Amino acid sequence: MMVHQRLRKAERPYRFDDCNKTLNTKRKMKVHQRERTGERPYRHDVCYKTFSNTRKINVFQEINNIERPYYCDVCNKTSNTKCKVKVHQRIHTGERRCRCRDCNKTFITKCTTKVHHLIHNGRRPNRSDECKKTMSTKNKMKLHQCIYIYNRASFSL
Repeated sequence: MMVHQRLRKAERPYRFDDCNKTLNTKRKMKVHQRERTGERPYRHDVCYKTFSNTRKINVFQEINNIERPYYCDVCNKTSNTKCKVKVHQRIHTGERRCRCRDCNKTFITKCTTKVHHLIHNGRRPNRSDECKKTMSTKNKMKLHQCIYIYNRASFSL
């Protein structure tokens, strides 16, 4: 059966028994296998960073080839927009323009204020697969999972 027909029928004949992941093409199967084993055969010509598939290296190249004419005069961080540099510079000045309407805590950006506000309305959209604990942000969840996995590994030694 042709790949196109499998995609249209949503068939997923390639399966990994240990993680129960199913895929519809051999190429996707190879990419998933590389990600699981940590194999990274594609290398960037300039910085030598390695990647598991060509899509990831292409995205990396697109991001890093964008012209970034604006820069922070404190730490030299670059950006493609003047606005992003201005917001970034608040880290150095300590300026916090955004305030939580519930607790008056201040933040550098509107985005971080909105994420913080999730705490007040009880929304905690990120759930740990390991222990089912919920967190308000993805970063808090990633940190929690790292600590959880580390502690589990330490106790099993």
